[in-house]
Formats: sequence, C-alpha cells, structure tokens
Amino acid sequence: MAKSLQQIEDYYLAKGLRGEELRNVLEKDREYQRLLQERKSRIRNKYGISEEEEKEYLLPNEEDYEILSLVKLLENKNLSNIDSQTVKLIKAQLLDDWRGSLLEKLKQLLQKYS
Repeated sequence: MAKSLQQIEDYYLAKGLRGEELRNVLEKDREYQRLLQERKSRIRNKYGISEEEEKEYLLPNEEDYEILSLVKLLENKNLSNIDSQTVKLIKAQLLDDWRGSLLEKLKQLLQKYS
C-alpha cells in the first residue's frame, strides 16, 4: 500500500526527528518528494497556476493557490482603483518579501494623513 505524505512524516517524527533535521530527511526521501510533486501538480492544475508562478510565490497551503487564482481572475477585471490596490496588496502577501509591500503601503497612508 502506498504511503501518504503524512504517514512518511509521522514515521520520521516517531524516530524523534524534528525541525531542521526532519526537513533535511524529508528533502532526501525520494518517495516523499515524488508524492509532494504529484500533490503540487494536482493543486497547480486545479487552480490554473503555472510552475513559474509557483516558484515566484510562497504557496505552502492549497488556500494559497486558491488566493493566487482569485487574484489572477480579479486582475483581469475592470476594478476600481481602491479594489485594484487591495488585490495588489493581497498578491504581495504571497511573496517571500511580503513585509516590504506592507511597509510601503503603511508609509503612503502615514504620509497621506500627516
């Protein structure tokens, strides 16, 4: 019977592996990596996300793929300026450096109301 991602992770947890050590072992586990790639591919196809987009954005959960999919749909709509800015800010939250866009927006607001 084929193992699941969770079963493989549980196996290593039962052996006492945690944190960085667990991550390193899972990165080297071929079956885990194969299952992970299959899962990512299914989710990517479900939400219409390209491999390039998957590399650009942090998408650890299926909800993150759904967020990016909805953002892409909204970007193709004729949004108001405020809605467009909101979508842009939401999309930026999926980036590795998401804090930069928040700081930029907060500084703009502070300047506007100072």
